[in-house]
Amino acid sequence: MVEISKRVTCNQVVGIFGFIGEDHIGKYSFPPVQAAPSFPSSFPHLFSGKDNLRCLIPCAIDQDPYFRMTRDVAPRIGYHKPALIESLFFPALQGETGKMSASDPNSAIYVTDSEKDIKNKINKYAFSGGQDSIEKHRQLGANLEEYGAGRMLTGEVKQRLIEVLTKLVERHRRARAAVTDEMVDAFMAVRPLPNMFN
Repeated sequence: MVEISKRVTCNQVVGIFGFIGEDHIGKYSFPPVQAAPSFPSSFPHLFSGKDNLRCLIPCAIDQDPYFRMTRDVAPRIGYHKPALIESLFFPALQGETGKMSASDPNSAIYVTDSEKDIKNKINKYAFSGGQDSIEKHRQLGANLEEYGAGRMLTGEVKQRLIEVLTKLVERHRRARAAVTDEMVDAFMAVRPLPNMFN
């Protein structure tokens, strides 16, 4: 992070991220934190002696500025430029025009949601793509198989979704409850991964 920081000026960061003089210092210091995992030296326990490795970063468009900065810095610190695979945001419950966001708890179904939460979010917030009335929906349908043909109504689709998600979240909840502190410690331990390059 220090090597990256020494090679990016405040003017560059302002130009890339749009920071202003009133922004706190944390904003200026975060881009090198985001960039550092692009390089093998950040993981000596995995990549010791393999400084010629290349990095492929799957990300959404909001992360692009960090890695454009990283691509500029990489050759100046002796590494390959990372490559990006940019993907679309997973749409929010409310439809394709928004994205799931932790700041809007109703934009997604979380694995910690109760059965009641799931039912409420789907019935109240989930965008269905159906028509405004039963008559219009039966006549015009939507764009999904039985639903699209008008043979299923929005409420029926949402009820099926509630059933499927409730089972899935409950299965996850049981599995999560079985995880011990020892399992987490073992999983999070800094360690080499055997046979990584075999």
